[in-house]
Amino acid sequence: MGAQSKWEGHARLLGAKQQEESGKVEHTKFTEEHQQRRRDRANKPHIPREVFFNSQATKDTIRHFAEGIGDKNPLFCNEAYAKKSKYGGVIAHGTFLYTVDWAIQGFGGPGVHGWYVGGDWEWYRPVKCGDEFTPVCVLRDLVEKKGKMGGGKTWIDYGDVIYVNQNGEVVGKELCHTGLAEREAAGAAAKNRGIPRPTYSSADWINILDAYENEEVRGSNPRYWEDVQEGEQLKPMIKGPLSVRDEIAWLMGCGSPFMKAHKLEYDYERRHPKTLEYVESGEADLPGDVPELVHFLNVFAQAIGIERAYDYGNQRMSWLCNYFTNWMGDDGFLWKMSGDLRAFNLIGDITTFEGKVVKKYIDDGKCCVDIEAWANNNRGQVSMPPHISTVILPSKQHGPVKYPDVPKEIYNDVKIAKPIDEMVAKGLI
Repeated sequence: MGAQSKWEGHARLLGAKQQEESGKVEHTKFTEEHQQRRRDRANKPHIPREVFFNSQATKDTIRHFAEGIGDKNPLFCNEAYAKKSKYGGVIAHGTFLYTVDWAIQGFGGPGVHGWYVGGDWEWYRPVKCGDEFTPVCVLRDLVEKKGKMGGGKTWIDYGDVIYVNQNGEVVGKELCHTGLAEREAAGAAAKNRGIPRPTYSSADWINILDAYENEEVRGSNPRYWEDVQEGEQLKPMIKGPLSVRDEIAWLMGCGSPFMKAHKLEYDYERRHPKTLEYVESGEADLPGDVPELVHFLNVFAQAIGIERAYDYGNQRMSWLCNYFTNWMGDDGFLWKMSGDLRAFNLIGDITTFEGKVVKKYIDDGKCCVDIEAWANNNRGQVSMPPHISTVILPSKQHGPVKYPDVPKEIYNDVKIAKPIDEMVAKGLI
């Protein structure tokens, strides 16, 4: 009896007990009380217990990330090449910072499925080999929406993740947009069920392979600000057809907050007893597991109303980052990047990125180019609607890229941030 009492609140026992009593596990609702608890935690900067995957950018972790998004630019993976660049060594994509932290601890509530639906990035310095990072997280607004995905009701959870290097410098930050829906309601709504898996003929594959071969990578050939024209079209870039292999490669490069092994997983479940997602699979080995399996196993995706496994939202955002770094060349700098995700990118889908230059200007010595970029899928749906992002380019007249200043309010959040355990112990959250 004592041993059973010891583990009574564990996720596995909670699920097993409900299945024994009723034959299924019932998910709790995202009640007003849960929502208010979440809102009470807003605007209180905290340092999470641990990073998700990488605390340091090394030549291997940087290369693994580049390979995880299918980017061959040698600036990110070839040390001999990168030593000849202005950086003197390899640097990372700005979205490499997802490997440090890519979801804010504490969003949502029990019985709620969360998925990344977009973000607004700003970078202030390159991510260099050897940099070590501490994330600072700040929950912001929780906004209720009407949407079919959640059976009529969903929420958007906003929060900043700020990335501070070993010198105390803020390298970048993202305002994350996280979609929330009650798992049971989302599954019943079945908004994204019945979508047939695409098939590709030999002629289709020739077009796909040609598109990959024709992908533009500016590389060491500088793209100067003076040579860019407003209205100029960017060459398309494709990703896909999406496969489980792509998802595994992404995790090999980016890591995961939820994929843990053996004792590490069960210890995590003890701290978070409502973390598991239960599905009607008919398979004894799938009674319940982490919600992240929606990206690998169709049965988990179908439990929340989606026909097949689908990509990670920040994976698609990293492809957008890849699109810009291809275009701007090694000497350019991606300052701002915004993106929203619309259609679920299902296994078998192709994502095609396109863009155009909408404005060029000088901002406090920074030679800026605003680019409107978007993505469509193979069904003609908008995968990512048009958004404006900003690249800083070298100039023949004004010289190399000038990096942007960090807004004071960001440093203020960093200054007052405390470890999350300390905040919990003091009753601050």
